[in-house]
Amino acid sequence: MNQFAIIVAGGTGTRMGSAVPKQFLLIAGKPVLMHSIIAFNEYDAGIKIIVALPSSLFSQWEALCRQYSFSLPHTLAKGGEKRFDSVKNALHFVTADGLVAIHDGARPLVSRDLISRAFDHARLHQNAIPATPVTDSVRQIAGRVNKPIERENLRLVQTPQVFHSDLILKAYQQAYRESFTDDASVLEAAGGAVSLIGGDPYNIKITYPRDLLIAEALLKYSQDSVMRP
Repeated sequence: MNQFAIIVAGGTGTRMGSAVPKQFLLIAGKPVLMHSIIAFNEYDAGIKIIVALPSSLFSQWEALCRQYSFSLPHTLAKGGEKRFDSVKNALHFVTADGLVAIHDGARPLVSRDLISRAFDHARLHQNAIPATPVTDSVRQIAGRVNKPIERENLRLVQTPQVFHSDLILKAYQQAYRESFTDDASVLEAAGGAVSLIGGDPYNIKITYPRDLLIAEALLKYSQDSVMRP
């Protein structure tokens, strides 16, 4: 089947407290966004990669690609005001039937194993949504009252989320809702059933400055482990 990967990098990362967009901050000597592109290329060099990026950042990204001699093939799509708009714009470049992965560009540690498992599961079950168990205690707040929630029935959702192209293209024809927190919620609102798979605890999202330090440490650990006899 044809395979596509939409990497969403439309945010500005205001919570990072940096003048540099978070997708352009460096991890292990390369911008965050490049790590995500590399991961999908290593999974399948023939996959069509579409990067949703604010048009105001196109020239900066192209300059970074020249600076780091980054030549992996990818298409730029105009990022929108909301994540929903960015994905919808990127879906215009899905020009054939197949499987579409949608991934947060701020998850640079996504593994080839997780990508492969997500595509394999979606091939059989129409979609694949990675999720990990909640390990901390959770409490729900309602005004001045709070109460515990049973964590055994909770999951933390990750990307890449993979869908049959006809399903996700149809789902993104509906109007935006505030409840759309990810692509699985868009599919579900269109009547689709969400199919979960096991996620990866190392597949962290870069949101705060501390996440860059954690990602650096995890990458170093991964590289050291591979080099050990």
